[in-house]
Amino acid sequence: MITPFNIGLTLLSRRDWGQKAAKQSPPELLDSPGLRIVSFFEGRPLKKGEILREENGRPYFSDRHADFNISHSGAMVAVSHIKDGKLRTGCDIQLIRTRANTMRIAKQFFSPSEQEYIVHNQTRFFELWTLKESFLKLRGLSVFDMASAPSFIDDSGNLRLVDGAWQLSFFVCTLDAAGQQYMLAAALEGAEGIQPEIHWLLEETDGAGE
Repeated sequence: MITPFNIGLTLLSRRDWGQKAAKQSPPELLDSPGLRIVSFFEGRPLKKGEILREENGRPYFSDRHADFNISHSGAMVAVSHIKDGKLRTGCDIQLIRTRANTMRIAKQFFSPSEQEYIVHNQTRFFELWTLKESFLKLRGLSVFDMASAPSFIDDSGNLRLVDGAWQLSFFVCTLDAAGQQYMLAAALEGAEGIQPEIHWLLEETDGAGE
């Protein structure tokens, strides 16, 4: 299981990052909340041409020197980043909100043990959903491939990776921000004993970081 390596709520604001980016050349720089976090991990603003997309739309560094994944939900942005292009990471963040159809979704995509785990517990539903989404995003798959994601609850109701065929480590936690609760999950495939950096931020409409 991944432990949080570099994790926090505040990062560079658009204003602060813009000041740093303005000193760089050429001026064609990539800027979005998620890419500002990736730029922070890289130690420099990212330029056009450095980020490409696989056929399935998954972004990657053009020289494959590292891997990253970005997720958005509500006012939050999360990124997982690994400084090894041979490894792959995925992350997912979800605003926790009441949903009337959680059990219907669970019966379609979750194992029997997972279905039992989430009964009468909306938070547990989002816990499993973000874990499965982080795996799918790691693989460059979509929500339509949810049935192919591994199970994360064993027959005793314990949270762990059940399918031993995957070389996968994961991290999941809840976050409280701006009066709302979020679930964040990250996954890493390709090696044991190595963990990605994970960071999140609350988007600010006025450009100021919290």
